[in-house]
Amino acid sequence: MGLKNSQYYAIMREYEKKQLRNHNIQTARYEEVYKKLPEFKTLDESISILSVQYGKKLLNGDTKAVASLKEELAILRSSKQKLLTSAGFPADYLEPVYDCPDCKDTGYIGHEKCHCFKKAIIQMLYDQSNISQFTSDASFENFRLDLYPSGRCDKSGRSPRDMMKETLRICQEFVDTFGKDFRNLLFYGDVGVGKTYLSTCIAREIIKKEYSVLYFSAPRLFNVLAKNAFDKKDVDSKNMSEYILSCDLLIIDDLGTEYINSFISSQFFTCINERLLQKKSTIISTNLSLDSIADLYTERAFSRITSNYTLLKVIGDDIRIKLKLKHREDNSCYVEQKES
Repeated sequence: MGLKNSQYYAIMREYEKKQLRNHNIQTARYEEVYKKLPEFKTLDESISILSVQYGKKLLNGDTKAVASLKEELAILRSSKQKLLTSAGFPADYLEPVYDCPDCKDTGYIGHEKCHCFKKAIIQMLYDQSNISQFTSDASFENFRLDLYPSGRCDKSGRSPRDMMKETLRICQEFVDTFGKDFRNLLFYGDVGVGKTYLSTCIAREIIKKEYSVLYFSAPRLFNVLAKNAFDKKDVDSKNMSEYILSCDLLIIDDLGTEYINSFISSQFFTCINERLLQKKSTIISTNLSLDSIADLYTERAFSRITSNYTLLKVIGDDIRIKLKLKHREDNSCYVEQKES
């Protein structure tokens, strides 16, 4: 899916603005040169007249005259160049101005999107994803496995670090196969163990592949869906509700922190069920246990999740507290060293 039509046209309008702005820059430069060098304008006019003659002779098949005109045009252009540089202007001062010389500000090289167009897509998808509020260094490369205990084991005998290694493998596989394999993820575990960080890492990688991503905390998501349900005149909520159901990847963070009632449970089921029908991937993170999810939401919703999502339990200590303590410890060591 990637961009909606409205988003695509918004980017193309930006290219039109660039073209107009750069055309105006070139026009202003010509006016500047003509004002300083009237003879330059005369040469330009001569070239225009010769070019018309050149075209007519070419159409009439007069090869001898064409060769002569071509030579005259070359002399005039050379004279222009010398005049321009002798007046202190850069040799390329009157060349067309482009933000991107590769595509000449069209966004395309042939039938392929230019790298600048792809960058614009990624930026737009990033801006509308709601993940800009999170730390910009959230990435798989920066993920700290050392913050997960290697000694304490669960019932299966695996340590939190071993479990996280496997979770990271599944997350990377989710990214690598996105758009080919239809998958959904549920992260569940205590507060502060890295569930939101993992979701952000995935979101950034998916956006780089030019897919649309939406991140919502559960309270905000259900607020949008409620507005759409109860206020039919709210166009923004209607559009966002449609996008929630159709975006390539929806991330629902902190499920269970919203006020839960029968309406919310119904909206939750509708949301995940509709996305399953459309084969649109969803990532859910929650501090709730699986039993609590079954108790708080409808059996149908719980059944959809357990049947269609990869369930990933994340265990460990509160990473935010760990990092704060480590930061404090590092500062303390620095002060001691300084004093000694």
